[in-house]
Amino acid sequence: MARALWKGAISFGLVHIPVELISASLDHELDLSMLDRRDFAPIGYKRYNKQTGKEVEWDDIIKGYEYKTDEYVVLSDEDLRQANVKATQTIDIFTFVDAAEVPLTFYEHPYYLLPAKGGEKVYALLRETLRKANKVGIASVVMRTKQHLCALVCVEDAIVLNTLRYADEIRPTDDLDLPASTLKAAGISDKELKMALSLVEGMSEAWEPEQYHDSYREDVLALVKKKIKAKQTKTITPPAPEPEEEHGSNVIDLVALLQQSLGKKAPAAPARKRTASSTARKTAPARRKAA
Repeated sequence: MARALWKGAISFGLVHIPVELISASLDHELDLSMLDRRDFAPIGYKRYNKQTGKEVEWDDIIKGYEYKTDEYVVLSDEDLRQANVKATQTIDIFTFVDAAEVPLTFYEHPYYLLPAKGGEKVYALLRETLRKANKVGIASVVMRTKQHLCALVCVEDAIVLNTLRYADEIRPTDDLDLPASTLKAAGISDKELKMALSLVEGMSEAWEPEQYHDSYREDVLALVKKKIKAKQTKTITPPAPEPEEEHGSNVIDLVALLQQSLGKKAPAAPARKRTASSTARKTAPARRKAA
């Protein structure tokens, strides 16, 4: 069982739901160490006192806010909690909005919300209300000294808290060099649009996330094995030369490309892993319909 990152309660109206917060994502990035290229020894980092130059242990490290140059106000965890006790212990829902109204650019990081003891029924009530209304709850929560805007979303049997970016953290598109917003101004014909729609329709299928995986990570690990086998663990591969740019015509025959794409068989998807859970998800709608 994953360790709770935060404990508190969801609050909306007079409703109070005790919950725990669990990260909903797993990090599978390649764990690459930094090495000194002269002797391939690993590089380490030290936390040190900038006045004495001596290393500092974790137990001796505290937080402080620099209110002027080299002058700090010490802030303990209890100080940070007491600054606004309610904000640090409550996911306070401001409003409910249609799920489609929140642009994907605002979503940041997902967390599972789990009901704490005694909160199961009210948790289920909120979950089913979000599901039936097709709404998300817009709320705020304080985690790690930062107040986050967040969206409470019903995902299967869980309520997911997605931290959101604030509006002023989203880069506006006004100064981006984007194609015109109308078909005519963008130079797109009705024929091209119809063919593109046919191509998308032909490549459409049900969302099955289990069939996708990080193939690049697998390729890098395969390269690692290859270098070990060839006894090239200390060989630094030089960068390959940049390919020469072709100076041909930039005019694209979009209709011809679309026709070729429609005539070709769609690329095969990665091998799908059939699991009991995915089978259950496929049959669940049929069972609900029959009910």
